[in-house]
Amino acid sequence: MDTTFTVVLGIVAMLLPLVVGRLVWKRFDQYFGRNDEAYMDSLEYFLKKLGITILISFVLLWIGISLVFSGSPNY
Repeated sequence: MDTTFTVVLGIVAMLLPLVVGRLVWKRFDQYFGRNDEAYMDSLEYFLKKLGITILISFVLLWIGISLVFSGSPNY
């Protein structure tokens, strides 16, 4: 039962950053878009959007996997 629980939590810990990353990507324009189409079409804006999305997803993945395997026995 313990192994099954670890596997299920591991899957959830890997899928959660994908869902949150997608939400961040879609809502980034509302928070940081400034309602300026020229700015939102620039490379600088795209790189900021990509960087924030990757950073948030990676941090969530790191925290989730750390929590899943923090109670695992050492073999």
